[in-house]
This record gives sequence, C-alpha cells and structure tokens, in this order.
Amino acid sequence: MPNRKAFSELIENHQAIIHKVTMVYANGRANREDLFQEICLQLWKSYPNFREEAKFTTWMYRVALNTAINTIRRNNKTPSFEPLKDTDRTADDSQNEKDQVQTLYMAISKLNRIDKAIILLWLEEKNYEEIASIMGTSKTNVSVKLVRIKRKLEELVSNTVKQES
Repeated sequence: MPNRKAFSELIENHQAIIHKVTMVYANGRANREDLFQEICLQLWKSYPNFREEAKFTTWMYRVALNTAINTIRRNNKTPSFEPLKDTDRTADDSQNEKDQVQTLYMAISKLNRIDKAIILLWLEEKNYEEIASIMGTSKTNVSVKLVRIKRKLEELVSNTVKQES
C-alpha cells in the first residue's frame, strides 16, 4: 500500500502536468475535471509499481497520457479545441500573439492522440530521450515523428491563415 502523504505531496507538487494533459485531451471544465480525477486514480493504482528507473515526472507523464488516450478511446470521443482564456496570458501580450497561439492550439487539436502527446511534451521542453521514455518508443522515432508533426502543424496553420484572409 503506497504512502498516502508522500503520494499526495507528489501529486500536489506536479499537478501542472495533469492539468496540461487535461487541457489538450478534454474539452469543457467538467470533462477536464473528470479526466483529472481519472488520471489521479490511475497514478494511485500504478504508484506501487513505480520503480524509480525514470524520473517521477517522466513516469507521471506516461501514466497521464496513457490514461487520457485510453479514456478518449473508451468514450469514443474526439476532443475539440477550446480557445485560451485571456487570463491564461499576460495583459502585455499583443492581440497578434494571442491569435497566433490560438491558431497553434487549434492546429494541435486536429492532430491524432499520439502526435498531440509528443508535441505537448516537446512544447514542455522535454528532450527526445524523455519523450521516448514517456511514450515508450525510441529517440529516433520521436525525432522522425516531430519532423512530421511540425510539418503537419505548419500546413494546418497555413490553411487556417488562408481561410481567415
């Protein structure tokens, strides 16, 4: 039986990871809250098996992403894009930058579940080795996928900009 206090502290210290995953994989506050709870439950169930071969955050990302992907698959729902709120950005940001960020997040929302996970980790400045460990793949595969994902995002953003013109 895992130590509840230690587990609670770890979740509290790293809850931003869970929030980021829920923002990418769930739409609407209620769905994000449900997914957050489901991820926490899976982390609790998996915690006794955490062998500390990887960093805790790497393991946490892996469990969170797998839970999100499996929950979506189980519910047979495709997450949709929800625009960023103004409170998510500082008041000094230009409207142009806000539009660019929203366009990028809209493009990310159109990617498949695995590509979303990889680009989310890359945007979190995880290195290829960490991404590979979290995703259960090789560094080479991560490298190839990121090149393809970036091309796809460029295409999606370009098409969005053309449609708005």
